[in-house]
Amino acid sequence: MDVTYLGHSTFLISSGGHQVLFDPFISGNPLSTLSPEKVNCTHMLISHGHSDHVLDAVSIAKRTGCEVYAAYEVVSWLEGQGVGNTHGMNHGGTFNTDFGWLKFVNAVHSSTMPDGNPGGNPGGFVLNIEGKELYYAGDTSLTMDMELLGRYNQITLAFLPIGDVYTMGYEDAAIASELIQCDKIIGMHYDTYTPLRIDHEKAKKAFADKGKELILMPIGEKTTF
Repeated sequence: MDVTYLGHSTFLISSGGHQVLFDPFISGNPLSTLSPEKVNCTHMLISHGHSDHVLDAVSIAKRTGCEVYAAYEVVSWLEGQGVGNTHGMNHGGTFNTDFGWLKFVNAVHSSTMPDGNPGGNPGGFVLNIEGKELYYAGDTSLTMDMELLGRYNQITLAFLPIGDVYTMGYEDAAIASELIQCDKIIGMHYDTYTPLRIDHEKAKKAFADKGKELILMPIGEKTTF
């Protein structure tokens, strides 16, 4: 399974001929020189409606014809922009897909679409890709709901926000890694803007002190897990 970091909270997972794109925010990222026109995917997962998670969703979804999974309100907004092949969800809902399965899980945040329309409930995803269980937290604070994810899932790789201010910081994210019982964490939602800048070494140490590995990927890097 290959994971490519496209910046902020945007990742592309490639496995078994499937390409799963999370929260496409590329063209508006001040740290990125990548082009959304070069991003292809078979599936798109959107955690909530804020512009730094959906900015390039419409253009990529229309061009690729990918399947799109998100909260019902986010899907309704996308459909109003001409996006098809959508699947609306809410907390606890599960879909079986051609790569495995995915479940929409709780996140403690807010959600408003770029034009001000309501984005429904923010969330994250637990998914099984080719037999591996992953957790994409979306934007969230630390919450005890994460303990249930660790208790009833075998999460081998998790994507957690660590930038603080708008989400949990790396100290709380390190605690989250214990709750979900996952040793390998990819950090997201950090450094993109001034309030989100972090000390990388301190962040890694916060996880290492708990026996966890925090991976901070350069934008555009692909890593195999």
